Amino acid sequence: MNPTVPVHVTRIYQVTPMIREFTLAALDAPLQPFSSGSHVIVQLPVEGRIIRNAYSLLNAPYEQHQYQIAVRLQENSRGGSQYLHENIQVGDTLNISAPLNLFSLNSQAQHHVFIAGGIGITPVLSHMKYLLHAGHSFELHYACRDGISNAYEDMLMQLFHDQVHIYSEKTQRRLDINALLSQQSLGSHVYICGPERLIHAVVDCAQMLGWSKKRVHWEAFSSPAPGVAFDAVLSKSQRRIHVPGDFSLLEALEQEGIEVPNLCRGGVCGQCATSYSQGEVEHLDHYLTVQERSAQLMPCVSRAKQGHCLHLDL
Repeated sequence: MNPTVPVHVTRIYQVTPMIREFTLAALDAPLQPFSSGSHVIVQLPVEGRIIRNAYSLLNAPYEQHQYQIAVRLQENSRGGSQYLHENIQVGDTLNISAPLNLFSLNSQAQHHVFIAGGIGITPVLSHMKYLLHAGHSFELHYACRDGISNAYEDMLMQLFHDQVHIYSEKTQRRLDINALLSQQSLGSHVYICGPERLIHAVVDCAQMLGWSKKRVHWEAFSSPAPGVAFDAVLSKSQRRIHVPGDFSLLEALEQEGIEVPNLCRGGVCGQCATSYSQGEVEHLDHYLTVQERSAQLMPCVSRAKQGHCLHLDL
């Protein structure tokens, strides 16, 4: 299991009615350095179990004395965001992982185009602060809902001015992805973070316009959604474990003392990919190809289809 670091909450700020920002400082050892686009895994004790959620660091990487995360209160979730919103107070201690980066900037890009939706602005904020400090070229296109998901809208306009384009009810502007990507030079890279439909729309449009996959970067952290309970058989030991509806397969394995390498816990990085030999899988990851899914699954987000038992090569 990934080692954790204790931190204490030094500030809580209500960004919007649905989004709360937490500032975290070192408790014992100094905080580890991080690069823009990094995230941490936060451990949350919810109803007698530990939920591990990934949250992007939104502050600039040269601010090494603190980490900042922003959490949107999610309805119909497993309770992690609700716990942070309703239970955590200034002075409390949280256990987090060291920073990990699966959404880094491309050092060869001549211009960085960010497309963010709602709470997906958080890693982009860190990127933009770094690029502004370093004197590099970038622009932001931010789609949000007024009073709900328009986190940091005022700050964005104050810090970055005409590099920021807001699409909301207030601005009455709509994001035209095709027009935006069509006008970019070959040295531009695009970075997307937000709802899945936004990511798919940008990726599909870039492909249609002939963009190289190496110029398109995206991040789509999502906690595993509750589903139907099922069983899994571990082929090597013939152990049978039960996966409740509000547990991911990865969490059920961990509860039974079975360690599976993992980084993002959101179906993005591929670190936890596990082979299986029987059962039908509801694949919810963003990593495996269609061909790979016939023999592998990602237990952080994927689970058995209703009525099926999975046989894992563990």
